[in-house]
Amino acid sequence: MTNERVVVTGIGVVSSLGTGKDEFWEGIVNGRSGIRRVTLVPEKYQSACKIAGEISDFDPSKFMDFKQVKRTDRFIQFALVASKLAHEDSRIDLSKDDPTRVGVVVGSAAGGFTCIEQQYKVLMEKGPDRCSPFTVPMIIVNMAAGWVSMVYGAKGPNLCQVTACATSTHSIGDAYKFIKRGECDVMFAGGSEAPITGLVMAGFSSARTLSTRNNEPEKASRPFDKDRDGFVMGEGGAVLILESLTHAKARGAQIYAEIVGYGLTGDAYDIVAPCVDGDGAGRSMQMALSEAGIKPDEVDYVNAHGTSTGLGDIAETTAIKHVFGEHANSGKLLVSSTKSMTGHLLGAAGAIEAAATCLAIKESIVPPTINLDNPDPKCDLNYVPHKAIKGKTIKYAMSNSFGFGGHNGTLLFKRFEDNHN
Repeated sequence: MTNERVVVTGIGVVSSLGTGKDEFWEGIVNGRSGIRRVTLVPEKYQSACKIAGEISDFDPSKFMDFKQVKRTDRFIQFALVASKLAHEDSRIDLSKDDPTRVGVVVGSAAGGFTCIEQQYKVLMEKGPDRCSPFTVPMIIVNMAAGWVSMVYGAKGPNLCQVTACATSTHSIGDAYKFIKRGECDVMFAGGSEAPITGLVMAGFSSARTLSTRNNEPEKASRPFDKDRDGFVMGEGGAVLILESLTHAKARGAQIYAEIVGYGLTGDAYDIVAPCVDGDGAGRSMQMALSEAGIKPDEVDYVNAHGTSTGLGDIAETTAIKHVFGEHANSGKLLVSSTKSMTGHLLGAAGAIEAAATCLAIKESIVPPTINLDNPDPKCDLNYVPHKAIKGKTIKYAMSNSFGFGGHNGTLLFKRFEDNHN
């Protein structure tokens, strides 16, 4: 059985901090918040939470033709734009590849809620004959992956993960496995989400999971801070181009990082709440470490799930302490939540955070956790408050994602070294 090394050679990001990896990364490094007042939801349908990581200047027509725009929901558009940016960033010429060895794993937690709400309104006000014939292809969650495969002629594995907030971490992990096993040479991997709609925000608000710090949007997402009052929703997408090292070297590709470990576990505990002792999260992290064959104290940085919820932040902190022990307790392990800037992109969170983790490794910069003014006594790790740490060599970095239903995912990245066996 083959055991290919897998590297990241392209990064595409659409986020409230900007479109494209450079603008996104500039916002992350400078601790800029992408949270603002919601404009996508009419005021009469807004819930108690009126803020989100909304992409106010998104224009799909700059990246897609007219027919594609008309036939796709916003979440599909995010996926297609992120894929296009990742493809361009990788400089890969897919016409030279066997299309059956190029695959796609792009997921979403919610799918086409924008279309669902719009078409339901048409149904109620104008009748069934006026609903769009593209309603179903715009709604169903797998169509982001389907569209990406069609645009790029990718005839290999074509999958859509749906594991709530762990979706795109699982997407990248599964794509990594396809290449590692020698079944594919190139994969588009990631996720997208467009959840800033009246119904989605109302649902989360009714569950009292969203922040209501409406008068200070930029300060609302505050992971690990004792004054946090819930997470802040975000929208967007991110796609990574993964390649076997053999394939990447043959074409002289740039390499951001190498994927060396992947963990996934289930809590089997609660539909929403995480295990109090962080058991599932901890086992996911340990699984990734075990696959890579490294010790916990070799990890320099963890991009935490860090949603800014009371239970979640504490459970993840507990899990990190259990897995990393003295390395975490001493403050040597650097941990941060980029959700403090982007908000929580649900099914796209893992992909955008994987992108940030790869860029952190490549640029030797540890992203900050902004708004960490008064740390929760139960969250006492080194969360890199307020300002990024520049000039920090990162050999190994981890990215965590945990979703409703007890879905846990962990990716472990390594600084690329050509002499690694």
